[in-house]
Amino acid sequence: MISSRLLDIARCPSCGARLRRDDQTVSCQGCDCQYVAVGRDYLDLRPDTPFAEMTKYVDPAMHAGGRHARVSPPLLTAAVRNDVLRAFLDLRGDDRVLDLGCGSGRVMIWNRDAGAYLAGVDVSPYFADEPREEVDLVVGDLRRLPIADGSFNKAYTLDVLEHLSKDALSQMLREAARVLESGGTLFVYSHVRRNSPLALGLRAINALARGLECVGLVDLTHERLRKSDHVNPLADIPDLERTVTEAGFRIERIRYYTPIVGGFVENILLRMAERLVTRRAAREDGDAMPDSEAVVRVAHQRAQERIAKRGFTYGMLLALTWLAKLDILLFGRVRSGPFFALLTRTT
Repeated sequence: MISSRLLDIARCPSCGARLRRDDQTVSCQGCDCQYVAVGRDYLDLRPDTPFAEMTKYVDPAMHAGGRHARVSPPLLTAAVRNDVLRAFLDLRGDDRVLDLGCGSGRVMIWNRDAGAYLAGVDVSPYFADEPREEVDLVVGDLRRLPIADGSFNKAYTLDVLEHLSKDALSQMLREAARVLESGGTLFVYSHVRRNSPLALGLRAINALARGLECVGLVDLTHERLRKSDHVNPLADIPDLERTVTEAGFRIERIRYYTPIVGGFVENILLRMAERLVTRRAAREDGDAMPDSEAVVRVAHQRAQERIAKRGFTYGMLLALTWLAKLDILLFGRVRSGPFFALLTRTT
C-alpha cells in the first residue's frame, strides 16, 4: 500500500528531495523527476540510471511459478529464520521497521502482530497480494534508498548480502545506516565463504538431491535459479566485522546456522513431495509436461490452499518445522558460514 506515512519519509532517489503525489504519478519537489505510484499498491522509486550490477531477481523468469503471489504461514527453515529475527529485534508496537530486500513481502505479513510500522523495499515489483494491501511497499535500489535519514529505528535483511559484490554490499550497508536513527539496529541473515566441517553434511545432502534429480524424483530448477547470482562477497567473520564497522555498525550479537536437519527436510523430503504434487496436477489437467510453467503454478497454488486450511498438510509441515529448529539448538554455537547477526548503528 502507499500510506501518508510512507509519502512523508519517501525521497527522490536522484536528489533526495521530498515527493508530491498527483493521481497516478509522484514527482520530486526538487528536480521534478517523475515516478510511478502503482494504484495504491506501491511506489516505484528506482533511480533513473540503474546500477550496472543488478540481481537476477528482476528477471520475470525467477517468478514464473507464481510462488510469490500468496503468503503462506512461516514453515520449515523460513520459520527458523523468522523466529530468530523476532528474538534478535524484539519488535514492539512503537517500532518503525524497514525490510531491506523484502521480496514478496511475506516476512512483513508474518510480523504484523507486533504492531510496529512496517515498510519494505525491493528492486523488483513481485509482491504478494497481502503486502500490497496491508504494508507500505517501495520498488527501489538498496544502494540508493529513497528514504529520508533516520526514518526507522529497526531494519532487517534476509538472504540479500550474498547477492551483492563487495562494493555493492558496502553501499547497501551505508544506506541502511543512513535511514536508521542513531543506535538503531539491523538484523542480518546471510553467510560468509569460510565454513565449518558441518558444511560436509550440507554438501552430502545437496549431492543426494542432485542424484534424485537425475532419476526424476526431485526438481531443483527453482533452487538453481535462486542461487544463480550468489556472489558471496564476505570471506569470513573477521571480514564481516571489518565491513560492517566501515559502514557505521558494530556486531551486537551473532549466532550461526548450519541447516543440516532443515536442509534434508527442504532439499530432499519437500522437493520429493513437490514433484509428486506437480505430476499429479499434470495428470489431472491432462498435461503431458509436468515441468511446464502452467502446471507448476497450479500445483503450487493447490499446495498453498491445502496449507491455508490448516489440515493434515499443514500439520505435517509444522512437525517438520520443529525438526528443522533442532539445527539452532545443536549447532548454533558452532562458527560456520551461515549466520544471524544483530548490528547496531554507531555513527
